[in-house]
Amino acid sequence: MVCQALGIKRSSYYDYRRGKGSINRRKLELKTHVNRAFKLSRSGLGSRGIRDLLASEGIEAGRYLIRRLMKESGLICKQPGPHKYKKATVEHVDIPNRLNREFDVLQPNQVWCGDITYIWTGARWSYLAVVLGLYARRVIGWAVSYSADKELVTKALDDAWQRRGQPEGVMFHSDQGCQYTSLKFRQRIWRYRMVQSMSRRGNCWDNSPMERLFRSLKTEWVPETGYRSLPEAKVDIGHYLMGYYNQQRPHRANGGISPQAAEEKLKTVSGIS
Repeated sequence: MVCQALGIKRSSYYDYRRGKGSINRRKLELKTHVNRAFKLSRSGLGSRGIRDLLASEGIEAGRYLIRRLMKESGLICKQPGPHKYKKATVEHVDIPNRLNREFDVLQPNQVWCGDITYIWTGARWSYLAVVLGLYARRVIGWAVSYSADKELVTKALDDAWQRRGQPEGVMFHSDQGCQYTSLKFRQRIWRYRMVQSMSRRGNCWDNSPMERLFRSLKTEWVPETGYRSLPEAKVDIGHYLMGYYNQQRPHRANGGISPQAAEEKLKTVSGIS
């Protein structure tokens, strides 16, 4: 009687009843993979990122299906909303903005970016300096310290230069922080035969790849209450930067694959060693 009243075929009703009692094994397996990827990212990845991460493992699923499974499991991504930056046009007197937001580069070791952020460790702030290879958005050098000084940024640059095989002719871009304008750092740039570039004063968009990296680190990985000590922070942040971020985390600038996979793909296509 109800089917007649609603204009529904009786066979459709019985198909619904049969499907309701059955178990969708593929859906359960996919939900397990979604939960695993979400846990791996420490609640940092949304449906797009989880789709790309699973695709790198050979598990194909649509973004909207993953979004539905996340909703069913109560998984909520902790990415923040957009941030408003003030605009500025003033360049450094001696070091111009040579990069000029040309973030899409053709080769590794063509442009590196650097910046500093702060991390709470125990009872005080500590500081993290990172060097990012702009081609694949890969972290290639980093250092932590209790002081945000020229020693910190120089140590991060040294780390990157050694890891990447001591390349020459690299453009190094940063903001106008006093650490990057210090005599020691500029001498190191000259020693490594690099070209220095700086953002306009107060303009975070001129170094947005670094801003994006630090936002991902703090929203996806760093505990809300910080770390208990600097050694603990160093181990966990190193695991994120050189492990999860470089090797597993999908990056939109790389077409949804990790920075390491993007560089390996270039080597395969072009034969670069």
